[in-house]
Amino acid sequence: MHDRFKNIINSDKPVLVDFYADWCAPCKKMPPILKEIKDHFKDNIRIIKVNVDRNTVIASKYRIQSIPTLLLFRNGELKWQSSGVHPSHVLRQNIQAYL
Repeated sequence: MHDRFKNIINSDKPVLVDFYADWCAPCKKMPPILKEIKDHFKDNIRIIKVNVDRNTVIASKYRIQSIPTLLLFRNGELKWQSSGVHPSHVLRQNIQAYL
């Protein structure tokens, strides 16, 4: 998974990564918010989900200590990150700067 993850985030298209866990109650609020993000930005962004329990190496590499955490990558570089649940309009404003 780690090599596949690196290939995905090395895209010139921004990649929003949602770090989550199945047992995390706040994480369950993210799918509709992420759908709004995808509907807004359409093909200008890719959104992937990474389960921290199944991908401990990736979660550790990016020092994910609380979930949900969103990381935005472009060309393999971390451009922005946020922890917790935020309304989609707040996330859109932050993400817009990197598109």
